[in-house]
Amino acid sequence: MVLEDGRTFRGEAYGAVGETFGEAVFTTGMTGYQETLTDPSYHRQVVVQTAPHIGNTGVNDEDDESDRIWVAGYVVRDPARTPSNWRSTEDLGTRLERFGVVGISGVDTRALTRHLRERGAMRVGVSSVETDPQALLARVLEQPQMTGADLSLQVSTPEAYTVDAVGEHRFTVAALDLGIKRNVPRRLAARGVMTHVLPANSTLGDLLSVGADAVFFSPGPGDPATADHAVTLAQEVMKRSMPLFGICFGSQILGRALGFGTYKLGYGHRGINQPVMDRTTGKVEVTSHNHGFAVDAPRDGVADTAFGRVEVSHVCLNDNVVEGLRALDVPAFTVQYHPEAAAGPHDADYLFDRFAELVERPGMARARLNGGK
Repeated sequence: MVLEDGRTFRGEAYGAVGETFGEAVFTTGMTGYQETLTDPSYHRQVVVQTAPHIGNTGVNDEDDESDRIWVAGYVVRDPARTPSNWRSTEDLGTRLERFGVVGISGVDTRALTRHLRERGAMRVGVSSVETDPQALLARVLEQPQMTGADLSLQVSTPEAYTVDAVGEHRFTVAALDLGIKRNVPRRLAARGVMTHVLPANSTLGDLLSVGADAVFFSPGPGDPATADHAVTLAQEVMKRSMPLFGICFGSQILGRALGFGTYKLGYGHRGINQPVMDRTTGKVEVTSHNHGFAVDAPRDGVADTAFGRVEVSHVCLNDNVVEGLRALDVPAFTVQYHPEAAAGPHDADYLFDRFAELVERPGMARARLNGGK
């Protein structure tokens, strides 16, 4: 494998034999590699696993977060020779090969991770057919950057579908699919929510046509600076005072809709061990992350926006990056991380309860019926 700055690592082919390109990023999760591989937010990224031993529990047909593997490539140090888990239906290497995912094993992933921490996420090529590093580097430098990448429509559902509530139906949510994971509507369904998952290019009329009581903006890949359609849609939702909840990419979309900028992080936050403080309670949560961009909003005090007052509700304790926003005058809030984490910590699962409480707040039903008046 060859990084765009020329750093080269050699190893053995893992998964499919071939050649692939993407943005090299690392994730610190000790578990959950199957969910990582099938997370649409990793589209066009070559994922480096910092945990040295990968594949020991194999893979199954139940834990996928989507219907395919989305990573552009996969880098591990020590792949398991034989999976050992009663739920396993296939070993990881075979699954990667079957889906055509080019990977490499036997790499010093500690050295690679340290390099990416110092130099930042960058373009990379992984090849099991090219023996000349300079030739591969030349092709790496021809690849597009992640900055400026508009990827939502590439990962979004082409047609709307519905996930029914479990038990008594409490309310209905229209979820804009910018790269949604299956566990989001599952967590909502567990709270009596029927979720209509809609394509990324849906209009306000599409959201209202399903009888939505509230709107959800999903996680997803790419640069939020390109997502003008979603930003406009978020503004239309807030003008109607419809409850709105955004996660990760959806958080960045709402940040832009409120008038804040976004920027690319040096190497991003990826993994399931990121400490975040919820400023509304003072509680520190261990959280799951997968984002390379962040919202540029004032960390302290209350900011005035076109939609009223907004405050930063969550911050990362590692680097003070904005991890959540809360609007004080319209029913909208976001988090930059993943309360739906699977596998991962469940410290932030309460945020789905907070969303439900927001929808059921007195006066919300009347506001929705009257178009926010």
